Amino acid sequence: MSAGPGTAGGRRRFGWPRRVFSQVLLMQLAVAAGVTVLATGLFLAPFGDELDDQAMSRALAIAETTASPRLAGELLESRPAVDGPVQAEAERVREATGAEYVVIMDRRGVRWSHTDLSQIGGVVSTDPSGALAGEHVKEIDSGTLGRSARGKVPLRDGSGEIVGAVSVGIAYDSVRDRFLAAIPGLLAYAGGALAAGALAAYLISRRLQRQTHDLAFSDISALLAEREAMLHSLREGVVALDGTGRIRLMNDEAQRLLGLGPDATGRSLRDVLGAGRTTDVLTGRVVGEDLLAVRGSRVLVANRMPTDDGGAVVTLRDRTELERLGRELDATRGLIDALRAQDHEHANRMHTLLGLLELDLHEEAAEFVTEVVGVHRATAEQITEKITDPLPAALLVGKATVAAERGVALRLSPGTRLPDRLVDPQGLVTVVGNLIDNALDAAAGSADPRIEVELRAEGRTVVIRISDSGPGIPAGQRELVFSEGWSTKAPPAHGKRGLGLALVRRLAERQGGSARAGESAAGGAEFTVVLPEALTAGAAQEREQATVEGER
Repeated sequence: MSAGPGTAGGRRRFGWPRRVFSQVLLMQLAVAAGVTVLATGLFLAPFGDELDDQAMSRALAIAETTASPRLAGELLESRPAVDGPVQAEAERVREATGAEYVVIMDRRGVRWSHTDLSQIGGVVSTDPSGALAGEHVKEIDSGTLGRSARGKVPLRDGSGEIVGAVSVGIAYDSVRDRFLAAIPGLLAYAGGALAAGALAAYLISRRLQRQTHDLAFSDISALLAEREAMLHSLREGVVALDGTGRIRLMNDEAQRLLGLGPDATGRSLRDVLGAGRTTDVLTGRVVGEDLLAVRGSRVLVANRMPTDDGGAVVTLRDRTELERLGRELDATRGLIDALRAQDHEHANRMHTLLGLLELDLHEEAAEFVTEVVGVHRATAEQITEKITDPLPAALLVGKATVAAERGVALRLSPGTRLPDRLVDPQGLVTVVGNLIDNALDAAAGSADPRIEVELRAEGRTVVIRISDSGPGIPAGQRELVFSEGWSTKAPPAHGKRGLGLALVRRLAERQGGSARAGESAAGGAEFTVVLPEALTAGAAQEREQATVEGER
């Protein structure tokens, strides 16, 4: 059998744990134990000194009480004796106070009292000079009875003259016993504090274990590095939000799609994006799957996944190119249908021409061909006469052909005039193409299907007005038609509808213009788009000059 984890040759190897939970628990236990030991040591260090001071102060107080003028008189009137009055008074005080000894001496240091009667009449073993000099002395010292806490005071007679000294001793063993007796209780308190700290450390570590999923620090570091690499390598935008709607992180693709910079991290979505459908989709006010949103000129598909902490992760996909291809597919299908109808109409015309030739009606056949060719040529000439920019003119010629094949009359209004000085021809083609496609769908099938297109220049501003004879738009929905995803048509096979008008308004607003819907004179819909600064300065001057010359 192979050795299990953490073993080598069947021997278990101990070392620093890898899990965050274990490391934090050990560190917290070490800190709690260290603090407990330090606090206990800091308490015990002065505790012994405090007990010593208390014993010395007690001994000094007994000595001060004993040193009375009456005792001084007895000292002067008697001699050192075992049965003398001084010895009797000293024993009475010792027994009453619990002191180890009460020694009374004269100025020569000769004992007049002692616990050991054989020491009476002898000289004291410690220096009494301080007390005989009038000082009050506290000390820990060793004498004939061993080590003790001592208090020494001068003994004065009635006139205040020092005639001797009183020395009182408290057995040092009693002080040490008090110190040792206090240690078990102190250790019990320290142990309780350590146990409480260990329990708190365990609970905190368990909570940390759940939050980190019992990972090691190295695993967390690796996951962070892998997350950063993965986020920035994805070709989809990823935005992470907290519970208050603030941006936690964005990858590079999300910054590109939303047009934001790295400084947006930490700010609210509403602050960086502003109000609108994109903000509503990202914050969850609009729910669903594969929600469409328009940001600038981009069409985005968003999916939102809530997280356990109340936040969310939003993924963004760029659908701009797909939508463009979808619109081209729709246009291609429309063109195919138009070509099919044109082929049918062309076959009818060829049959008519063949019949005229078989009937030898050659002049009528020539007139018929001239009329058929002239209609298309006249339409193209009318458009290029009023629209001198090639891109919008080509678009209108193609749309006129498609409209004719669908049975819809497309004509230019008398006020249409557009010079060849457009700043952004492709943007204008996008706006006009979307509006004409919607108008064709609306007008087809009406009683008198027709579309009127007007493109005119006012200074450097281009005004686009396209009306149709369709059913129109109810007044309450004229703003909704510009919302992303809103449409009355069935979605095509390649995707979703409701983006064309939203793009029209975004393109107009990006240039400082506007787009609005209203009612046409024929009862259908009328869309008006204003594009400021859409013409170069030279175009405005040429138009003013042409107007003046026309008035002359």
